[in-house]
Amino acid sequence: MLTVLAGLGLGLSLIVAIGAQNVFVLRQGIRREHVLAVVAICALSDAALIAAGVAGLGFVISAAPWLVVVARWAGALFLLTYGILAARRAWRGGDELDVDTVGSAESGSGVDGSTSTLNRTRLAPVILTTLALTWLNPHVYLDTVLMLGSIAATHGDERWLFAGGAIAASILWFTALGFGARYLGRWLRTPLSWRILDAVIAVVMITIAVSLVLPVLVP
Repeated sequence: MLTVLAGLGLGLSLIVAIGAQNVFVLRQGIRREHVLAVVAICALSDAALIAAGVAGLGFVISAAPWLVVVARWAGALFLLTYGILAARRAWRGGDELDVDTVGSAESGSGVDGSTSTLNRTRLAPVILTTLALTWLNPHVYLDTVLMLGSIAATHGDERWLFAGGAIAASILWFTALGFGARYLGRWLRTPLSWRILDAVIAVVMITIAVSLVLPVLVP
């Protein structure tokens, strides 16, 4: 049990932070749009990465650091593009959430309760964005795979219990973030509030994109 709790604590410490993935999950949760799919992809991706790290993929990354460099540049380009699109939404406006309408319609909505008055995005682009934010993030390979895998190895035969705790942390966090975000909707009734949210998202995404490539550009 102590090993499981250690994995749970480390897992939470790695994922509970302001990052591109968490910001996207939060936005989808507030919009009540394809939340179940987004949460499932994030949790399953983390589980796969954690398992890979415990199984020894970290040694591969250490031996081929160029993989992280490729992920760094690809991730930065994607985040910069997403940030520009968010800035465009903030500039143009148009999104609005009628919480009362959503609340009365939820009984007839899908599994994730994603009925809203917002212009809904199709599922495919949301899935692709979630996958890109997860797998094009170089930190996920350094933290989740390499570091967590290395720490798990110190637990010897109980390393998979440690991994189970870390996977549980990921499931708990993304579920709480995605489905709990809907309660913030009451503060996002107006187009202005959504423009402010998209402006914040744009700043976060572009800042993270710059931070990914800055160490390479400025040694």
